[in-house]
Amino acid sequence: MTSSPRRGNDIRDAFVDFFGREGHVHVPSSSLVPKADPTLLFTNAGMVQFKDVFTGAEKRPYARAVTAQKCVRAGGKHNDLENVGRTARHHTFFEMLGNFSFGDYFKEAAVAYAWDFLTKELGLPPGRLWATIHEGDAGMSLGPDEEARSLWRRYVPAERIVACSTKDNFWAMGDTGPCGPCSEIVYDQGPAMGCGKPTCAVGCDCDRYLELWNLVFMQFERSAAGALTPLPRPSIDTGAGLERLAAVLQGVTSNFDTDLLRPIIALVEELCGHAYGSDPTRDVSMRVIADHARSTTFLVADGVLPSNEGRGYVLRRILRRGLRHGRLLGLDELFMAKVTRRVGEMMQGAYPDLADAQEHVARVTLAEEERFVHTLRIGLRLVDSLVAEVKAGGRATIPGAEIFRLYDTYGFPVDLLRDIAADNRLVLDESGFEQAMAEQRTRARESWVGSGEAEIPASLKDLTGSVKVEGLWYTALALEARVIAVLVGEDRQSADVLAEGTTGEVVLERTPFYPEAGGQVGDTGTLSAEGLLAEVEGTERPVPGLVLHRVRVKRGALRKGQTVRASVDVSRRRMTAKNHTATHLLHAALRQTLGDHVKQAGSLVAPDRLRFDFTHFSPLTPQEVDRIEEAVNAQVWENRGVVTQVMALDDALASGAMALFGERYGEQVRVVSVPEFSTELCGGTHVAATGEIGLFKIVSQGGVAAGVRRIEAVTGPGAYQHIKREAHVLAETAARLKARPMELADKVDKLAETSRDLEREVQRLQTRLLGGTLERLLESTMDVSGVRVVGALVEAADSKGMRELGDRLRDRLQSGVVALAMQADGKVTWVTMVTKDLAGRVHAGNLARELAKLTGGGGGGRPDMAEAGGKDPAKIPAALAKLPDLVSGQLQR
Repeated sequence: MTSSPRRGNDIRDAFVDFFGREGHVHVPSSSLVPKADPTLLFTNAGMVQFKDVFTGAEKRPYARAVTAQKCVRAGGKHNDLENVGRTARHHTFFEMLGNFSFGDYFKEAAVAYAWDFLTKELGLPPGRLWATIHEGDAGMSLGPDEEARSLWRRYVPAERIVACSTKDNFWAMGDTGPCGPCSEIVYDQGPAMGCGKPTCAVGCDCDRYLELWNLVFMQFERSAAGALTPLPRPSIDTGAGLERLAAVLQGVTSNFDTDLLRPIIALVEELCGHAYGSDPTRDVSMRVIADHARSTTFLVADGVLPSNEGRGYVLRRILRRGLRHGRLLGLDELFMAKVTRRVGEMMQGAYPDLADAQEHVARVTLAEEERFVHTLRIGLRLVDSLVAEVKAGGRATIPGAEIFRLYDTYGFPVDLLRDIAADNRLVLDESGFEQAMAEQRTRARESWVGSGEAEIPASLKDLTGSVKVEGLWYTALALEARVIAVLVGEDRQSADVLAEGTTGEVVLERTPFYPEAGGQVGDTGTLSAEGLLAEVEGTERPVPGLVLHRVRVKRGALRKGQTVRASVDVSRRRMTAKNHTATHLLHAALRQTLGDHVKQAGSLVAPDRLRFDFTHFSPLTPQEVDRIEEAVNAQVWENRGVVTQVMALDDALASGAMALFGERYGEQVRVVSVPEFSTELCGGTHVAATGEIGLFKIVSQGGVAAGVRRIEAVTGPGAYQHIKREAHVLAETAARLKARPMELADKVDKLAETSRDLEREVQRLQTRLLGGTLERLLESTMDVSGVRVVGALVEAADSKGMRELGDRLRDRLQSGVVALAMQADGKVTWVTMVTKDLAGRVHAGNLARELAKLTGGGGGGRPDMAEAGGKDPAKIPAALAKLPDLVSGQLQR
């Protein structure tokens, strides 16, 4: 084994090279966000980017592929998060090496390739390798996979071939579609790694028998009824974990001890001052940080940002779990951005996009870490209030809903809350918390399932196999075409005719209509023939090769098989093209002005406007907006030619063309460029020269999510009309202020200064009034069981004024209870306060709640200060009369 690859990078390269020599095309890793699969939270296997190829919905120019795919399993069905750090194998981020055959070779070659790579390329001892096969399933009318058994008998003895159940050795893409038996290659790490039980064998939960590679033999099609039909061209899908291979080849017992992860742990050692291996508890924390830093780095680089829903919520959980373990190691300073930089440095050779994204990843990580520190500080105050409230109520359990609120909203670690509860002789409602977590997971799934492209409706599957529409939207705006399909209803059932006044969808054998894609809206126009006029209200491409025209028949009837004149709305197309080219110029200008961390995060290209979402952390300054507009308009006014080329994907990327996050590209791509300014992969429609745009104007900019900004802009006549409207408003405002437009800024400054002077005078008068009120209220102090209590209906400008009065009363009382009421606009506001020495005896939140109930409302708050509201001001006197009894009741508990 001395000449075999051992380093993780070398194993990855050896795998790609080996299968390249066997005629496999190296396909780069797809994004961790599976754009075309709304059923998945993250890419969790190598086959995800080939899903449409396996189903037949997409054709590729190759029948064999090899990949090194970045994967994340954290959230949803495949969730390894809570096990990470506690075992030698679990990860949220890992790399899956895979070779694929799309109707080319099958079991014999797949088994031979796997065996040769492991034993000849990597030099693994054949005597340590086992194989599993599918044992059969009576429920599916399947016998044992004897073909796989006989193939493995060429390489291993019969006693090292193990038959396993459907649960472990049968794979399906979904409830329907391609599926088939699996065969796993297992490495025996020796008795020292085993559990020592006499029954220990392949499949045992201990670490002795390590699964290295899974070969999936896709040979059946499963129907909705569950019946299995042999596929005419069976396929192969395999996956081998790079981290596991590296552990075996490097002679270590844990993936975390390989060169893929150990350098990250070394940095954590350096930062925290503790040696890895010196304490099992600290070791867990170091492993968690190393793994979670990898997930964070790759997810952020692929465009995911921390948030409270969907993928962003999972990223936030991963990152904050890592930060929490940093605190357990004594890392109180900001540290995770340093760790993600180490990940980027280690992995950018295999994933070059990490080099460009490194600064962005660091900024996102740092911002989230700062937010976590802030929310942790807030969370500790809330925990103190919660503990006091629970104890004041005579309870011993912190409710699950409150635990979840602290965890979900503030990122407060449950294990820390558990420690604080124990210090206060309280326990956590763990089951209630788990229920709330389950409900949140359901909400999270609902927030992303369906947000991507729709799955192929059953009614379209027949069409996808028999129809390939010729798209001529780059070369024609009108043409003759035959109607080859008519679809009606939400379930898109096939029909022969669309009558006058009805709507449906039409498939043409060829079309000039651009289908909605890449943020650009679909074309509209007409379909016409003798006696027929149908309006095309939109165009979409639900699957590759199939274009649907959404139509409304205005006159006559539209029939299947009929030849029609398909005409695009030329004016609308041209306006859309202007905005699409302007979007490319805007993207380039943003990167030029703000930095290379700017990445497109979404877009809309319509005929009347464009919208562009991009990664950036701070609002744009007026000066930055000016520079961006000037950069775009400079390109417009130079009337630069827009160049469109079709080339190989690798050549396009090598030329500097920008590939957009989450997009899937074929081997041949379309490159749109404004030379020396912007070059992007793009399938949209564009102007021939930038001068056609006329004018570019940003109309708004703002934030849409943490770290994501949005610009909306208009071009051409739309930009002119926007500037004209602004000029009209400016002139009208100047007239009202009796100033010239150029004098408006000075005029507004003077008005603002006058307003501030008046506000200061009002504040001065309110302070004098407050002083008189304060003395009057102190004179009305009541004694309730030895506690001084002040309760009154007061006049204040707002609740802030009430709180200020309450604070001063509490300070003057030094020991006592304050309850103030205010009425305004038919509503009641209560403010209650309790001095520190009475904590645990009188609870301000409970007192406010009771007073609010007496005035038809509700509310509550902290033990020392609370606000509540009511709906019936007439009941304030009666409520204040009850105040002594309410305070007395709490004192007697």
